[in-house]
Amino acid sequence: MMSAPADARYDSIIVGGGHNGLVCAAYLARSGRRVLVLEAAAQVGGAAVTREFAPGFKVSACAHLLHLMPSALARELALERHGLSLAAADMPSTALATDAAHLPLGAEAPRALSAHSPTDAAAYEEWQALLARLSVALHPVLNAAPPRLGSDAWRDRAALASLGWRLRRLGRRDLRELLRIGGMCVHDLLEDRFRLPLLKGALALDAVLGTNYGPRSPGTVLSLLYRVAAGQGAGRFLQPRGGLGALSQSLARAAVSAGAEIRTASVVERILVREDRAAGVRLASGETILGDTIVSSADPKTTFLGLLGCEHLDAGFVRRVSQLRSRGLTAKLHLALSRKPEFPGLTPPALRGRLLIAPSCDYIEHAYNHAKYDEFSTAPVLEVTIPTLADESLAPQGRHVLSAIVQYAPYALAGGWIGQRQRFTDILIETLARYAPGLPDCILASELLAPPDIEREFRISGGHWHHAELALDQFFMVRPVPGATQYRSPLPGLFLCGAGCHPGGGVMGLAGRNAAQALIREAA
Repeated sequence: MMSAPADARYDSIIVGGGHNGLVCAAYLARSGRRVLVLEAAAQVGGAAVTREFAPGFKVSACAHLLHLMPSALARELALERHGLSLAAADMPSTALATDAAHLPLGAEAPRALSAHSPTDAAAYEEWQALLARLSVALHPVLNAAPPRLGSDAWRDRAALASLGWRLRRLGRRDLRELLRIGGMCVHDLLEDRFRLPLLKGALALDAVLGTNYGPRSPGTVLSLLYRVAAGQGAGRFLQPRGGLGALSQSLARAAVSAGAEIRTASVVERILVREDRAAGVRLASGETILGDTIVSSADPKTTFLGLLGCEHLDAGFVRRVSQLRSRGLTAKLHLALSRKPEFPGLTPPALRGRLLIAPSCDYIEHAYNHAKYDEFSTAPVLEVTIPTLADESLAPQGRHVLSAIVQYAPYALAGGWIGQRQRFTDILIETLARYAPGLPDCILASELLAPPDIEREFRISGGHWHHAELALDQFFMVRPVPGATQYRSPLPGLFLCGAGCHPGGGVMGLAGRNAAQALIREAA
């Protein structure tokens, strides 16, 4: 990439070219600002990249499905015009059973459930309808900067009033139910509504995926509602053609089309401070680039404790950032296969979708129990996709890729990952083989990314996909920590736009858009 001229100065320098950084850059550039994006890796995308993990086999390296990005954002940035296309849309979800009596979720669930439990079939329809209504009220909360606590500003008061009005419009019954369940553990909520263990396990998985929680952990209903609200209740899972890296490339084209500059292989070493204000960055190469505002899409610990430095922050704020819970507990498994895997009892359309190995809430909880002691479970929880069934470009002809998100894989594994990586990989393959008996015979290569690998490869402190745990004390008006909410930092001129901000992680883009809107309003 070309270097900036020695006298170049930018209105905004964005540290990190992950999807949130690219979204932020696109919106800022569209507002007329001169924007520079600096990405340390050789390609943009952060954790939303497509790369080769074995000769000829490519995979979405970290996140592997597009689920949470609002369609309005994609339309505003004209991502389809900038090259984004879908290999699969409305991917079905299926809860796998070892006896091949698999349970489809979504629209097909009531009919399938009626054969096992008519009571559960009716309860599932009621549950889906409730989530759809709640998502309508909660999605706008994610789509804007949260109000500041204790503020007398009219904008903050208006935001609180708007939130109150949307919740009031739910009606007495739904509002009462939201207040009742909001702080619950998902296990108790599902026990209250359903009977079939396979159904409860599949629904509980969505509440704990990517978190440091088990189904019995308080607050897991909150994480489930967050996921539903972010997806606007639709429950749609999409697979971009070319993997999630193709999404990032379309975001980069949208940003460049709007006027932003992007430099890859540009490692930011330090955020520079002049006269008590963020004034630019210094690269690892020694180059200095000046900017009126610095916007970091890196995680909060990397931003404040690494790039900025504690000397520019007060001790109380440094302590809060240091204590931010951000250790990952989720791994990613990639398998290169010589042929299409066979899952007995699974229809071809279901095989193209999202396959869940979470037979019950108790199964998930037992897997989580090991993680409390820095161990991995011999019966792990998985979300599995076979992306090559919809996109043949990801593997040589006739061959396939299997991609799986794995719960739970401790960041600080007792005894370390170096000596136990292969053992855990074998356990994962054995777990998959209970549902696809012929799978081990067609594996050509495998790759396991544990949280320390995610930390190293994607420069995420702790290897946590959300940059910081989504919890009641790290959510909404207090995310990531008091003193760094609403995308601002204690240091004038320094802003945040990454997954550590409101509304959180996932390939969503809302943190980037919200941060850009906050900067644009401030300059108005």
